[in-house]
Amino acid sequence: MEAEVLAALAAADGPISTAGLRDRIPGDPAYTTINTILFRLHAKHLVTRERHGRHFLYRLAVDESRLVADRMRDHLRHASDPSSVLSRFVQNLTTDEEDALRAVLDKPQSQPGETA
Repeated sequence: MEAEVLAALAAADGPISTAGLRDRIPGDPAYTTINTILFRLHAKHLVTRERHGRHFLYRLAVDESRLVADRMRDHLRHASDPSSVLSRFVQNLTTDEEDALRAVLDKPQSQPGETA
């Protein structure tokens, strides 16, 4: 659920309320559930909030691509067979996702100490 809230925040055009996020998350989650998740994300410094009347408006405080990549790396690090996980991941990519991955892998990587 935390990942869904973060994705909804990333897709929002600007600061958004708990109720606004709740409407964007499938499955009709409880308002209090979304609010609790937002409080926890705020404590982790993953979201910022600003008071708007009696409520808060929330905004993603980190780069979404970095956030998702870090989570993927954490999951991979805990796998007993990372090669198998990567193989399964690649098998399930769409053509567009596969093309994007190939472009990233084909791009020369800068070495430590180099500037990009």
